[in-house]
Amino acid sequence: MKYNLFLPTGFGSDFTDFKDPVEAAERVIELARTAERSGFSEVWLPDHLQTIPPSNGHLFEAWTLLTAVARATETIRVGQLVTGNGYRNPALQAKMAATLDVLSHGRLTFGIGAGWYQADYDAFGYEFPTAGRRLRELREAVQVIQSLWTDEVTNFDGEFYTLKNAYAQPKGVQEPRIPLLVAGGGEKVTLRIVAEFADACNVMTSPAEVERKLQILRDHAARIGRDISSIRITVTTAALLTDTDEDAQSLLHPGMGAFYPGDFASYLLYGTAETIRRRIDAYEQAGVTELAVGFHHSTDPGAIQEFAHLVGL
Repeated sequence: MKYNLFLPTGFGSDFTDFKDPVEAAERVIELARTAERSGFSEVWLPDHLQTIPPSNGHLFEAWTLLTAVARATETIRVGQLVTGNGYRNPALQAKMAATLDVLSHGRLTFGIGAGWYQADYDAFGYEFPTAGRRLRELREAVQVIQSLWTDEVTNFDGEFYTLKNAYAQPKGVQEPRIPLLVAGGGEKVTLRIVAEFADACNVMTSPAEVERKLQILRDHAARIGRDISSIRITVTTAALLTDTDEDAQSLLHPGMGAFYPGDFASYLLYGTAETIRRRIDAYEQAGVTELAVGFHHSTDPGAIQEFAHLVGL
């Protein structure tokens, strides 16, 4: 099992104790460096424009912040979990990603999703299409992005995006291209996009549900002749190490159900060391290869170090 750190950007009102935005941004850099020293494989951060719920708290733009993180670290991989396709034209997004891959010396994992948080769209004047249209846009976007990373020139005439003789250099430094992660557990469309185009997937659910969704992903992959072993299976979770399970359970908030479906108290990494290890084992048995861990105390470097010691990094 590999472990990736889910960095705070302010989306979850992480910086209520930080009046100075410079201090808040520097804390994010400190967290990334702590993860690197502690043995985490990657640091990922979310891409949002409004806090949840919307407030006047500090919230940093994802790509700018990630560039700073990449330049402040040396070996740990960096990425988004995930960038919202509707916030930027995918051709521009491909250029931004290629530039960041160069600046990070080949450490970028490019994460993308269809977008879901309507407050972002409404606040910044973006159209918020139906879920079906957002997924069709995503399917076109990943094709545009991958073409710009691999082809000498890109021409694309889709329902939503059109490119004419588009050149894109540099294309990043990773070979054969920058790895692409698609997030979301939609079984008919999103997992099919993963099977067709992605190098990694990400879902946020219980081990039992992960196992069921992986079978659906296998079926999609089999229909196009792809081996699912070529796809990194990642899951986002939340963690809090406490002396008793009861202490951890008392700190779970019902609002977490907006992200983690079902009985999330039964599978999030909240509890004693024994409980956390048992729940990690359940994910591993389900076929998960990487856990992206967001900590209850999201701005505390000590939580990162404590967890790394717990799992033996």
